Amino acid sequence: MHSDQVTLAFAAALLLSLAVKLWLATRQMRHVAQHRNSVPAAFVGTVTLQAHQKAADYTLAKGRMGLFATAFSTLVLLGWTLLGGLDALNLWLVDHLLPVSNPLVYQLALLAAFTLIGALLDLPLEAYSTFRVEQRFGFNRMTPKLWLADLAKGAAVGVLIGLPLAAVILWIMGASGGLWWLYAWVTWVGFNLVLMVLYPTVIAPMFNKFEPLPDEALKQRVQALMQRCGFAAKGLFVMDGSKRSAHANAYFTGLGAAKRVVFFDTLLQRLTPGEVEAVLAHELGHFKHKHVLKRMVGIFAFSLAGLALLGWLAGQSSFYAGLGVQPNIAAPNDALALLLFMMALPPFTFFISPLMAHFSRRDEFQADAYATAQADGAQLASALLKLHEDNAATLTPDPLYVRFYYSHPPASERLAALPAPASSHSLPAPA
Repeated sequence: MHSDQVTLAFAAALLLSLAVKLWLATRQMRHVAQHRNSVPAAFVGTVTLQAHQKAADYTLAKGRMGLFATAFSTLVLLGWTLLGGLDALNLWLVDHLLPVSNPLVYQLALLAAFTLIGALLDLPLEAYSTFRVEQRFGFNRMTPKLWLADLAKGAAVGVLIGLPLAAVILWIMGASGGLWWLYAWVTWVGFNLVLMVLYPTVIAPMFNKFEPLPDEALKQRVQALMQRCGFAAKGLFVMDGSKRSAHANAYFTGLGAAKRVVFFDTLLQRLTPGEVEAVLAHELGHFKHKHVLKRMVGIFAFSLAGLALLGWLAGQSSFYAGLGVQPNIAAPNDALALLLFMMALPPFTFFISPLMAHFSRRDEFQADAYATAQADGAQLASALLKLHEDNAATLTPDPLYVRFYYSHPPASERLAALPAPASSHSLPAPA
């Protein structure tokens, strides 16, 4: 493999993925704009024109920002790779840090510096998204102080968890010979499993308050549903999601006996008890069909294949030179290899996005079918419509954009797939 071939393959994948992203985004925006002034026939009487237009405007605003973010991220990626940004950063650290520290410290510094610079480059876009786009449509409830506090907490968690993990992986890469990628994978899988157990009780409370579900009637209803479904959880909790956003959600978190059911307070404020039960039944459907387990196994398998590929690429000088970096002679290249691989892989894996989205939408249909067997299908339809409206999700997405990106089916397809009477949209009138 020659370095010119690496450069050509990477540049081709990057430019083609960029072209497809921009094409799909503009298709989506055109399609939504063309249907902005009329509510789809299936939703007439259940969705107001004002709500439909708000969803269209929100989608267009996010689309315009997405176009800029896509172009910007592509330029940043080119800057790090073919234009020499990572090479310059590495050479500076080799000259200034390596002579006064050991190789592991230098490599951790390279990872940390890259992460910090990347985060600083992303900050303006994150701030604009939160305080302009989300604020404009009434979704943002964060103050600048809370936003900065979240950034600081996130950075602290990253340092306390990320640096030790990176140190272990780098040590494995340097000390385990040709099969380092297998040992690194086992370490990474173990780390993720432990993190899933610790996240609900250690990490999540750093950002939000979690209180036991106070509504006894709803609690009994939810517990009866879980008993019918053969599902055990450690507790039912309400999260103060409203202090950051008006978006509503519910989710399961944790692993094994540490599983928890978490409701956003915004969800409980908006949905009736029957609708909450139906939404939870949908989530239980994912567990019943083992979607979560299958997805986890898929991620672990994909990561194993990726690390095996990296294990081969890391020993090829053309891999580094072809991506704009000269490999070190007097220092390890493990951190460089990790960074280059993480940057070079997404332009290639982007093209399997439609396949991943297809399987995700299939899982959502299966979970909906399970929910209608365990709860009231009409309540599920009503809840889905409320959540679509409250989250300003467009009812008229571009079909091709849906097939490429959507992890959840659009509202029209999802409601039509529910059994009668939900499929006939016997839903309550807008509040």
